[in-house]
Amino acid sequence: MVFSSLIFLFQFLPAALFTYYVSPKKLKNTVLFAASLVFYAWGEPLYIFIMFFSTVFDYVNGLLIDKYRHRKSASRAVFIISICGNVAIFGCFKYAGFIVENVNTLFGLHLQAADLPLPIGISFYTFQTMSYITDVYLGKVSPQRNIIAFGTYVAMFPQLVAGPIVKYGDIAAQLTTRKMTLEKFGEGAVWFIRGLAKKVLLANNIGMLWASVKATPLEELTVLSAWLGILAFTLQIYFDFSGYSDMARGLGKMFGFELPENFKHPYCSGSVTEFWRRWHITLGSWFREYVYIPLGGNRHGLRKQLRNLLIVWFLTGLWHGASWNFIVWGLYFGSIVTVEKLFLLKRLMRLPNWAGHLYTLLIVIVGWVLFEYEHLPSAGAFIGTLFGFGAHGWADSQALYYLLAYGGMLVLMGVCTTPLPRKMAALVEFRWKRGGVVIIAACYLIGLVASTAYLVSESYNPFLYFRF
Repeated sequence: MVFSSLIFLFQFLPAALFTYYVSPKKLKNTVLFAASLVFYAWGEPLYIFIMFFSTVFDYVNGLLIDKYRHRKSASRAVFIISICGNVAIFGCFKYAGFIVENVNTLFGLHLQAADLPLPIGISFYTFQTMSYITDVYLGKVSPQRNIIAFGTYVAMFPQLVAGPIVKYGDIAAQLTTRKMTLEKFGEGAVWFIRGLAKKVLLANNIGMLWASVKATPLEELTVLSAWLGILAFTLQIYFDFSGYSDMARGLGKMFGFELPENFKHPYCSGSVTEFWRRWHITLGSWFREYVYIPLGGNRHGLRKQLRNLLIVWFLTGLWHGASWNFIVWGLYFGSIVTVEKLFLLKRLMRLPNWAGHLYTLLIVIVGWVLFEYEHLPSAGAFIGTLFGFGAHGWADSQALYYLLAYGGMLVLMGVCTTPLPRKMAALVEFRWKRGGVVIIAACYLIGLVASTAYLVSESYNPFLYFRF
């Protein structure tokens, strides 16, 4: 089940909210935990046992680490068992086939790996339980003694499928005490509708352009078609993922939780380093806190700092998928961030703002080609086409059709990646006071109706981060 579906919007969510709000305070976590299990089991009922195991496993490990806190060897042993267990489960489902495939290629073997579907959200809830165990071990947080509250943290459906990745310390107090007001519910509804419109009306529609371009044989692509296509994907993945994150934050507010921000206008960045401070913020924060800093961060000289950066970016790419293109994608960005840290960032700061933005967008767009094409030679050929190498000319009738059909939408979506729409909404509210509030509310209502109408009439409704 995904948020942008009629079943979720008009059956699951109303039932979950109604049951949650009529339940007494002491049962609200139980209701939310149960609703989250139903949500998770909707498409993959067998995999709910994996989530149950992860929840109980790390709940018990947290208590054991606290119990043996004054016996460092025992506490460390439990911590290592917990981390290894989580990595083993995660790796078995996500990387076993990839490892076997590469071992076969390297040694000429014919080993077989079970073709297991990837459990929904495992990349996100595994990172959450690992961060919980780490913080308990380091004494940053106290272990959660109520297994229902802990299960709610692990399985909470608003952020289960695609994050944001929530650290236990950021939400521990909210698991026991949280405010649920009409104003907060309204804010949540606004966030949810905004995210739904970004996903359904923008990402889905522009995604059809990329789907068409990607389906075209590479030898038949013109330069213009290639650029229009990858620009479409660049916008699609942003509005798809940030839209889902907005819906998650909105749902969190509707249930009384404050979830962290995950995107902050990343395409407005003036450097690649800045881009990764604005894109998938909670993932970057997780790797920085639980990998980069434990490795030594920047505390032991430049060489070790650069080593640590490349390790983090290798793991970042690998986290996104069991395929070499994701690893190359991660190392690609790691190399650029490293070069910026060494000398380029200082030079970028001396350039006009537009030059830094243009440089960043070009780097990011090329990166999305590596991200999207699993076959690396195909990615290389597509990048070559972007710059005129091996292209089927500069433009043709198909490219001009794409430009006429989607050009206006590309411009509109480009504007919507900036803070300008929110500034305009704030200006309308400021100028017209109550009338402005009515206008903004009407826009959100139109967005909800239009999104619903799209979902009724269209079958193209992918979610790009669903596979991670």
